[in-house]
Amino acid sequence: MSPESPRPGSNRWVAAAIAITVLIASLSIIVGFAWLPIAERDSPFRSVWDAICSSAGLVRTRPITEVVNPGYKTSTVVVSLQMLPTATAESIGRGGTLAARCTMCHGARGVSDANTPNLSGQYAPAIYKQLRDFKSGARTNAIMTPMIENLSDQDMRDLAAYYAYLPRLHPYHSSNEPAPQIVIHGAPMRNIPPCAACHGAIGYKVGTEWLEGESPVYLRVQLEAFASGERHNDISEQMRNVARGMTRAEIERAAAYYAGQP
Repeated sequence: MSPESPRPGSNRWVAAAIAITVLIASLSIIVGFAWLPIAERDSPFRSVWDAICSSAGLVRTRPITEVVNPGYKTSTVVVSLQMLPTATAESIGRGGTLAARCTMCHGARGVSDANTPNLSGQYAPAIYKQLRDFKSGARTNAIMTPMIENLSDQDMRDLAAYYAYLPRLHPYHSSNEPAPQIVIHGAPMRNIPPCAACHGAIGYKVGTEWLEGESPVYLRVQLEAFASGERHNDISEQMRNVARGMTRAEIERAAAYYAGQP
């Protein structure tokens, strides 16, 4: 007996299945490697081949030279350990005189009762950077912007020296309430470093603020402003990236923790 020969109909089904599989694979390759990269907003690719090479992880020989500027002013302050020299008594005295105009919002000795930031004992580079950003328009505020308009660079240095000279509010946290995870450990799975890595306790990054004793309202509002992009004077978008990844509850807990005072 001769083996049974395949039926003609079954061959057609196999051929059709192979054709459909090849068609789906081809469409997937075209969409994934060509159409989607080019259709992406602000796509830098100039050709289909350019998009395919990029999607495949290949290095393009033609560099992208176009620079996309944001639609807002960014901070131009270069923060370093050497940005402010050691304050002199004269500089501190001039800063104290200039600070008379700041007492309504920031308190007579730099401690506020108006949900505005406490400046007493604040790091001088942090104060100087924020003043410079208000001056340039990188950070805006209906009250601060006109107040800072006529200050010279030396005035801003003197103000920073004066407030840094004042006694700082020390940490105070109830032993019954452990520090929030977001403050001590961050959220590694969401690429969020601990707050304490830059703002003290674990480490300190030049230009960042001392947060202990600040108003919880002020801290919460600033984190929300970073998250929404309304505030954008952070260098390399570091705070915006952190705040965007934080939950509402984490923002509330971090603000309450740093605001804790006896």
